[in-house]
This record gives sequence, C-alpha cells and structure tokens, in this order.
Amino acid sequence: MGQMTEEMKKRRVTGAAGGGMVEIEMNGVMETLCCRIDPKLFEQNDRELIEDLVVAAVNQAITKGKQMHTEAVREMTGGLPPPGGLQEALAKFTAADGEEEEPEGRD
Repeated sequence: MGQMTEEMKKRRVTGAAGGGMVEIEMNGVMETLCCRIDPKLFEQNDRELIEDLVVAAVNQAITKGKQMHTEAVREMTGGLPPPGGLQEALAKFTAADGEEEEPEGRD
C-alpha cells in the first residue's frame, strides 16, 4: 500500500465552482495543494459568496479524489473485488452527499 500512497500523492484533481472562478487542486491523498480565486470575485466585496464557492470547489475536489482513489484500487486489484469488506468501505468512502453506494457485484 505504501507504493500506492506514493503514486496517489503524484496524481492531481481539481474542483471548481463559480464557472471556474474558484479552483482547488488536491492530490490523491486529499492534501490541498493550491487554491485559486479569480480577482474579479474580490471586486464584488461578497465574502459569503467567496466562502460558498471555496467550499463547493473543495467538495468537488474531494469527490473527484475519492473517485480517483477507487479507480486506483480497482487497477491495483485487476478489477477483482477487494478482499475482506474493503469493497463496502470503498463504497462508503466514495459515496456522494452522504448516500451510501451499493458495492458492485452484489444483489
């Protein structure tokens, strides 16, 4: 798993909000690397709007990072279901908006 962690640190995802006026870049282990805010947003003098856009961009980056992590695990296992309940844990990890996803291959 250490090799996977190192690989995930090299990968990048970007979350954006406000039509790209706010962008958050994270690596595959969910470390925030960069926050870009279009200077035009500051001209509006609307702190709450900026805060909301930053939160939305962070959440989008987290969602993309979780998806990337899940795909990396699938690649690592050759598409086979992960062992010992890991599949269920990954489904919870990648679920959006607090909704649990059903693990693949289960009825």
